[in-house]
Amino acid sequence: MRKQQQLYKGSLNAIIMKLLEQNGRMYGYEITQKVKEITSGEMNLTEGALYPALHKMEADGFLDVEVEKVDGRIRKYYKLTEIGIKETDNKMEELRNFIRNMQNIVNLKLT
Repeated sequence: MRKQQQLYKGSLNAIIMKLLEQNGRMYGYEITQKVKEITSGEMNLTEGALYPALHKMEADGFLDVEVEKVDGRIRKYYKLTEIGIKETDNKMEELRNFIRNMQNIVNLKLT
């Protein structure tokens, strides 16, 4: 599990941005649960990794935050800004290239 977390740490922003692109807006816990669901429990996104990433993306202008009261508690919803949507496209392209290159390495045949 440890190795896998190191592998996807570099892809954390891409994962978050893709989920927000798909779902419109989400709150933190919802993001962690969605990652767990999509990966059948293989990836466990901790709050310790998630929230610093969300705050950095907000500071970079990629995310807007909406605060709502839900069941008497304050909940922060995150959604992509216009710049964030463009950045998501860039990140997905980078990720596709990375995955393609990794597949080429994995499938390398000894000659």
